[in-house]
Amino acid sequence: MNSAPLVIIGGGAAALCAAIAARQRGASVLLLEQAPRWQRGGNTRHSRNFRITHDITPLSLGIYSAAEFRADLDRATGTASNPALRQLLVDESATLTEWLAGAGVQLQPVTAGRVPPSRRTAFLRGGGTAMINALYARAAELGVMIRYDSAVTGLQFEDGRVIRVEVGRGAGAWSVTPAGVIVASGGAQANRNWWRERWGAAAAGVVNRGIPHADGAVLNLLLQQGAQAVGDPTQAYLVAVDARSPADDGGIVTRIRCMPRGLVVDAHGQRRYDEGGDTASTRYARWGQRLLQFPGQVGYLLLDARGLREAPPALVPPLRAPDLAVLAQQLKIPVPALRETVMAYNAAVQPPADAAQALNWHTVGLEPPKSRYALPLRERPFAAYPMRPGITFTYHGVGVDMHLRVLRSDGSSFENVWAAGMVMAPNIFSSGYVSGLALTISCVSGRLAGEQNPHL
Repeated sequence: MNSAPLVIIGGGAAALCAAIAARQRGASVLLLEQAPRWQRGGNTRHSRNFRITHDITPLSLGIYSAAEFRADLDRATGTASNPALRQLLVDESATLTEWLAGAGVQLQPVTAGRVPPSRRTAFLRGGGTAMINALYARAAELGVMIRYDSAVTGLQFEDGRVIRVEVGRGAGAWSVTPAGVIVASGGAQANRNWWRERWGAAAAGVVNRGIPHADGAVLNLLLQQGAQAVGDPTQAYLVAVDARSPADDGGIVTRIRCMPRGLVVDAHGQRRYDEGGDTASTRYARWGQRLLQFPGQVGYLLLDARGLREAPPALVPPLRAPDLAVLAQQLKIPVPALRETVMAYNAAVQPPADAAQALNWHTVGLEPPKSRYALPLRERPFAAYPMRPGITFTYHGVGVDMHLRVLRSDGSSFENVWAAGMVMAPNIFSSGYVSGLALTISCVSGRLAGEQNPHL
């Protein structure tokens, strides 16, 4: 290529927002998406909502202030490596819905009744895939050059700036001299070698919820060139997913959500944790981490007929049986062990003064206890969801300054390299999570990185 474009590495929301924002300011933009066209869009394809600061809006219930957003982040994710960048995210989220709508993304009004009522987030009409399609259409309309099946294999630096981007595409290879580079390639959540190095044999029992292309290769290229590392390279956001999920790309629909309505046992029929102790959205991450420690990384959520009626719908139906013995045989759990676990639990159940208050049912003298929703499991038929830990993203990335420029290990910034999306998200949080946060980070940081390039 003869011109010197702004090269954007990645194909999800962060990359697309950066491409659109930069192109709107007159830059020549080349977007390199490692995935084939049919699989484009990164984990954004599996998203459904994003968190925003807002006053009264048809997209969310009530008011959600910047102070409350920040307090929720602090409580759920702890301290940030860059508190000022965290505040920038919260503040800039207030204009996000208007900007996305201008890029062709359709949002779902609360009054339509098709999405769960939410005060903190706005929902995408048609989900993440519809958003991705809209952003790609807008980028193409603006003249962004888009190349699929294009994996970045090398970054050549000179005097603190990238002077060449090396690309492998199919059986061929080529390179481009960029005016600048925005890295929006995500973390290493699809890299099974990464899992094995950190979790050993347990890695074999983990499912990748997202795309198989987030291998951390570009992140490693930056770190090899002296980029500042942030976050925890040993940790990842894990949630409980159906063990029958595909190895990659199952998305949000594979998540198992109704642990408080039943019992969770391991392959030996033993309970390990209080199923009623976690009822907020944080339970997803807690159960993902717990399952990583189960034998074979497999657990089973047991429900009776009442629990099944109260459980949210799932992509794959649970295994069902007329009694516990048959269910145990289906799960290959020793029948006496499972029967003993359920009988001990039922005997320990203690109803509250008002038996209609399911929240207050609990166990007495049982270890581990069930502190809430401890209704007995007696109504036939019985059912079970097999579960494994599913990885969503890693808590490891590169440091950035307030202009999203990638920092070097000595604290200075690379001259023409920016980062957006989950590859820089550990600057904002490196543990925990709140719903809709990843998509907000991707869209806000992508837009800002595209707008703040001084060479445009």
